[in-house]
Amino acid sequence: MTDPLILGSSSIYRAQALKSLGLSFTQVAPRIDETPRPYESPAELAQRLARRKAIDIAQQHVGAVVIGSDQVGYCAGELLCKPGTKANAIKSLRQSSGKTAIFFTALVCAKQITGGELQTSLDICKTELKFHDLTDEQIMSYVERDNPIDTAGAFKAESLGIALFEYIRADDPSALIGLPLIALTRRLQAFGIDPLAPSD
Repeated sequence: MTDPLILGSSSIYRAQALKSLGLSFTQVAPRIDETPRPYESPAELAQRLARRKAIDIAQQHVGAVVIGSDQVGYCAGELLCKPGTKANAIKSLRQSSGKTAIFFTALVCAKQITGGELQTSLDICKTELKFHDLTDEQIMSYVERDNPIDTAGAFKAESLGIALFEYIRADDPSALIGLPLIALTRRLQAFGIDPLAPSD
């Protein structure tokens, strides 16, 4: 019998990605302060938040394998946030037009063993995206059709947002959705959870 699996995230996108592996899991929303620290790089921020999410939830659910993931993007020296409104999404895409963005997706798996030992692993995946030179008409049409107000950078690369880019470069294409599945399957196997194992 495998250990319980918990996705330490309230994200519907990460949940959909994890479901694609055919594993049973529950979702627990992390409660952490995600404010960047002074002089913290995007990669450092992503790693710290992913680690905090996984460890906090693992310590509350002893024996479970907890997946913590966090993604930080930046473009032209600015962090790419979730826009929240269509107006902010349009503004964000105008600022990104013609530029290259970098996203760091950190993945931490954690398990708190009865008796005190804490097992953790860490992976960081980098994705590079080059935006087309976008017209205002293209930007407004995209935002109206895809409504990317709840995604960092104001785009959904898994749908119409793919048309915004000249290229997307990554070792793990699933990382951009917020959960790097190639790294995750490797880490889960180390924790005794194999997505390729025959189902009962």
